[in-house]
Amino acid sequence: MNRTVIYPGSFDPVTLGHLEVIRRASKLFDKVIVAVLINSAKTPTFSIEERMQLLTDAVAGLDNVEIAGFEGLLAAYCRQRGVNAIVKGLRAVSDFEYEFQMAIANKKLNPELETIFITADADAMYLSSSMVREIGSMGGDISNFVPACVHDRIVERLRKSSL
Repeated sequence: MNRTVIYPGSFDPVTLGHLEVIRRASKLFDKVIVAVLINSAKTPTFSIEERMQLLTDAVAGLDNVEIAGFEGLLAAYCRQRGVNAIVKGLRAVSDFEYEFQMAIANKKLNPELETIFITADADAMYLSSSMVREIGSMGGDISNFVPACVHDRIVERLRKSSL
């Protein structure tokens, strides 16, 4: 049986917390599709192409991880890809409340779909992309928050966007 899971998110930018969820999911599933959301209602700091490239570089060496972009309903994207499981990272109780509601909605839209939650490591419980963007745009050190292989590109973009 081929077990594939989709890990959706905006990844604007990718953090060490995201990477930890990807690594852990890659050990549990045959294939992990990291699905980068294209949300036309929001203006991300990084383009979809940039976010996908940062993720591609960050997951180098994880042979069972695919990076893909998607737009629209996650439940429909999962059906289109033939995937019946979603993995979501949880940092705090507030994450659980929101993600639990989304899991129920996705299950209503696609009854074959299951959501699996992976709790954040204690080192990453506080970490979010918005925190990284805020600290980085103010010139703060984000080296403990993002993968080293993409750090400089993230810093350069955040500094440019704060000007």
